[in-house]
Amino acid sequence: MSSLDTTAPVNSASDRSLAGASPVTAVAVLLLLTALVALWTLAVGLSHSAPDRDGMEELIWAASLELGYVKHPPFPSWVMFLVTQVVGRPIWLTFLMGQVFSALALWFIWKLGCEFTSPARSLVAVLLLSTIAYFGMRGTIFNHNTAQLWSIAAATWLLHRALRHKDLKIWAALGLVCGLALLTKYSAVIQFTAFALFFLRQQHYKQPEAWKGVALAAAVCLATFSPHLYWLAQNNFAPLLYAESSMEVVSRWTAFKDLLSFVADQFVRLAPMVVALLWIRHECRKKESSRAPTWWSELSQWDRSFLLWVGLGPLVSTLVISLLLGSSLKASWATTFFVLFGFYTFKVLRGDDRLVLRSSLLTVAVLQLSIALVYGVARGPVAWYWGSDSRSTYPGKKVSALMQDIWQAHQPGRPLTLVASDMWLGGNISVHAGEDVAVFLDADFEQSPWLNPETALDCGALVAWSTEPRGHLSPQLEALYDRTEVRGQVSLPWSSSRSPDIQIHWGILAPTARCLAPHAAPGTPTGTEH
Repeated sequence: MSSLDTTAPVNSASDRSLAGASPVTAVAVLLLLTALVALWTLAVGLSHSAPDRDGMEELIWAASLELGYVKHPPFPSWVMFLVTQVVGRPIWLTFLMGQVFSALALWFIWKLGCEFTSPARSLVAVLLLSTIAYFGMRGTIFNHNTAQLWSIAAATWLLHRALRHKDLKIWAALGLVCGLALLTKYSAVIQFTAFALFFLRQQHYKQPEAWKGVALAAAVCLATFSPHLYWLAQNNFAPLLYAESSMEVVSRWTAFKDLLSFVADQFVRLAPMVVALLWIRHECRKKESSRAPTWWSELSQWDRSFLLWVGLGPLVSTLVISLLLGSSLKASWATTFFVLFGFYTFKVLRGDDRLVLRSSLLTVAVLQLSIALVYGVARGPVAWYWGSDSRSTYPGKKVSALMQDIWQAHQPGRPLTLVASDMWLGGNISVHAGEDVAVFLDADFEQSPWLNPETALDCGALVAWSTEPRGHLSPQLEALYDRTEVRGQVSLPWSSSRSPDIQIHWGILAPTARCLAPHAAPGTPTGTEH
């Protein structure tokens, strides 16, 4: 083999291993991933009284199918819309959906591993990767970072297959998945850059059939993304402006300190995988020969290059760009940067597949159960007992019931159908008040495309804002509050008696004569478009 292998291997390590008996099947992997989803959904769903902030935002945006939203592309909200049509808007749904997307990413990573190593070794990589924070505790956060995990993993798998098999159908599938990745978050271009760098590094640009595949993938990607591109042009490119505002430009020294903090955060979030790996090596070393080659050394040069360039490219390029531009980084932006890191453990793993797999299954099971239990108890009962004012202990159900009682006291017999408030308070009121209770986000119709500006307020609205630390009062919401005929203020404890009180200001905007259904039955939408 030359020093630079420009051809993807047609016969990989997995082809050889699949010839013999394998202890790992697709069904077994799916069962393990299902158990992981169930574990984390139960751990967080049973301990949290409210979803995280991003999850609440997705529940609100799921009020309608839009081609775009003011902050992000639409794909995660489309998925949430479809699911809420079936199960409604329980708060545990956000935890479940985050874990489903995380598990789907792990599935595609396993599929990728089967392209160049044995199914058992690929599962070891997936098991170890599942312990990092982005697939565990942070995998319960259904936001655009977590929702993008599956498409980045699937695109990486499809790129490997497309370059290896030179099949135009695979290139077309790659284009579709890349389009969905862009429809989830524009940061997908960072991963596409890593794809391009590998393409250049391995000199695939010298192969005419590779360019045909790239052209087809690009065309399918553009076609998939084009409806949202049209929406962007019609809406002043609002999400791009939001993305630009999120990248705060600071001094070079401040950017360097932020970068160190960013890297430190990533080490902490990767730490469980390192702990698991060290324990597995300790257990297996007693039963294997130290002369056995590492699993990494048994991969082809092309596959090792693929893992390094495609796997490290997003993280390295982000750090370099941050230093050059002097921009600060948020730790969660790295959610999709580590999808291939499980395979880097092959540099120290060696020996019999079954032995390492058994040790990995036991070690990861104990670690996952321990982390999930500690996290659930700490963020739930313990946080509540000590009076924590965290999102996880927010009394959303009590807040909603109190606001509904106030509405019925001033509008007896008339269902509450519209809450004008900020995302957090309005979301907590609406998800517990009924599926047909819409949120008028910050009293801003651009942020609330599910509402018809001409009729949204015809049947009245509950206007609410809070003075607690996470409260928000926009100028539009303040103006609408000033229009209310009846106003008041209530308070209730955040969690236990040790916690601070939540102060809620409320106002009732009475229905107008144009209200089409003055005595509509509860659950009947009035004045809103869904």
